[in-house]
Amino acid sequence: MIFVLVFIDLCFYIAGSNYYMKRLILSALLLPFAGKDGFNSAHSSDNLVEVRSGQWPINLERNTDRSGTFYSLIFRDQQVMNGEVLDTLVFSNLEQLKYFEKALTVLKTGHTGDIARFKDYTLKRADKKYDGVWYILQPKYGTTDFQQPEADIMTKTIRGL
Repeated sequence: MIFVLVFIDLCFYIAGSNYYMKRLILSALLLPFAGKDGFNSAHSSDNLVEVRSGQWPINLERNTDRSGTFYSLIFRDQQVMNGEVLDTLVFSNLEQLKYFEKALTVLKTGHTGDIARFKDYTLKRADKKYDGVWYILQPKYGTTDFQQPEADIMTKTIRGL
């Protein structure tokens, strides 16, 4: 502690009567203590499952920050063909993610054209004659689709949480 006081006194001596130099040096000394955590980040994310990789990826992640845990479904927007735009559907808590899982489960036993509507997104079942069961996910912005095996991967992962 004495070393810090001597250092500050020396800095003020070097700065002389230049008011702005004193403020600059004092600010530089206090910078690491300015934030609550200093330079450490309190945000972390864990990739729960890579549902699909390649040109049209889909990932399910768990994110943790100071306010709690939320979940993200990250996918490439299929409305943008001339670039790679990744969109994120955020589930504010595990309960919201479980509703998504229940929608997948109900639509699996449903028929083509069935729709599960939520506040921030819709999930529609769209059967294709030669490709089997597909789902179309439409958040407020962006669209992606995935097949039944990919829906099963998400359902299994969410049930395991």
